[in-house]
Amino acid sequence: MNISKMQDPLSREVIIVNELGLHARSAAKIAAIASHAESQVTISKGDEIVDAKSIIDMLTLACGKGMRITINVDSDADAEILSKIAELVENGFGE
Repeated sequence: MNISKMQDPLSREVIIVNELGLHARSAAKIAAIASHAESQVTISKGDEIVDAKSIIDMLTLACGKGMRITINVDSDADAEILSKIAELVENGFGE
């Protein structure tokens, strides 16, 4: 029996695709979406975890093009927020 790994519905792994990476303007777009969340929204790269509502915190991750990040929300109520942020990243922050 082949059991595939189930993806956590409160977590999405995405790759930074835009040329400039995660910079101030793109972090501001994430923070604007995350600010509408009822629960905590975090972004992680490796062992580093930061608050997605804080532009400065996100910039400390130093995420360039091609880097893999994980977006997490603490509540099912914020599943749409998670999807919006993941879509934003996957679409290169609209740049």
